[in-house]
Amino acid sequence: MNLTHLDKNGDISMVDVGDKTATQRTASAQGKVIFPSAIYHAIKDADGMTKKGSITQTAHIAGIMAGKKTHELIPLCHALPLDTIKMAFDYADDECAIHVHATAKVTHKTGVEMEALTAVSVACLTIYDMTKALSHDITIGDICLVQKTGGKSDYAK
Repeated sequence: MNLTHLDKNGDISMVDVGDKTATQRTASAQGKVIFPSAIYHAIKDADGMTKKGSITQTAHIAGIMAGKKTHELIPLCHALPLDTIKMAFDYADDECAIHVHATAKVTHKTGVEMEALTAVSVACLTIYDMTKALSHDITIGDICLVQKTGGKSDYAK
């Protein structure tokens, strides 16, 4: 197995992308915040408004900000001039959950998977932060890469 962040001696190394060609790359990730039934229905009935404000609007901004700062949070990520990060939130009544989606796009020499995953993760954490006063029985889960294009290979879950 060849781990890209280890050199031939097994030492940590940032991937050298200097000789790569810049191409358009996209990545989409998803996750969800699961609530106790009564809490979920109270949040949905209030259209996501809490004393702190709109949970999805705040999480939307937090997700974008986090995606833009991924290289400051994950040590070996490159700083990328992102073209866009799009966020989406869906209520899932059957799971008592809010699904969080992020798609990041860049024209660069390396992919944006970590930016999409970071955006989803921080958006989920923001929803938790804004609703924890209602219950601590809230869980965050199923954060994963859904799709990526560009670079050596494409991926779709």
